[in-house]
Amino acid sequence: MNFHDRVIAPSLLAADFSNIGGEVARAVAAGADWMHLDVMDGHFVDNISFGPAMVQTVDRASDIFLDVHLMISRPDHYLQRFIDAGSDLITVHVEADHDVAETLRRIRAAGLQAGLALNPATPLAAVEPFLDQIDLLLCMTVVPGFGGQAFMPEVLEKVTAAAEIRQNKNLSFHIEVDGGIDDVTAARSFAAGANVMVAGSSTFRAPDMAAAIAAIRHA
Repeated sequence: MNFHDRVIAPSLLAADFSNIGGEVARAVAAGADWMHLDVMDGHFVDNISFGPAMVQTVDRASDIFLDVHLMISRPDHYLQRFIDAGSDLITVHVEADHDVAETLRRIRAAGLQAGLALNPATPLAAVEPFLDQIDLLLCMTVVPGFGGQAFMPEVLEKVTAAAEIRQNKNLSFHIEVDGGIDDVTAARSFAAGANVMVAGSSTFRAPDMAAAIAAIRHA
């Protein structure tokens, strides 16, 4: 897929953890393109989710593309474990404590796609030096750490600016948004220049997951 394609990535964080394999299969059957896995360490963000073992579990359960988002303080230290677990794309935060360029290089050297994330309060300038080294830019549309938060529309200015830089510099990275995404906020995000929608509660907890994914895709 390229950045012209609309990609829907349900967030595993909103799934029923007592039935991970079944939940992943349900998402695939409902039309999910990617599976988004939020890894939280209780330090970089004030919550703890899961680690490499969960990534490996999902990888064994399905061949869906695994979009792994490391919300951890030392992504460089744990990187190899997530590579080995079966990730397809690993996104790290520009705010984390690591050599960003070196971490991105290691991800791509392992044959994976590399993503770079920035929090709502972080200016786009923080990631600009690395935009030619990534496959995906993740603009958080909530403060990371907990699901179910309200979408922050002010982040869309960064999405639009990133899309303009991508065009002006002839780059090809995806732009992903994560947080408070449903069919309404997806429409605004697509219009701003994003193409990858991470949606948790609005997909896994919808009465009809396939209808929810279709509504986001065609927003």
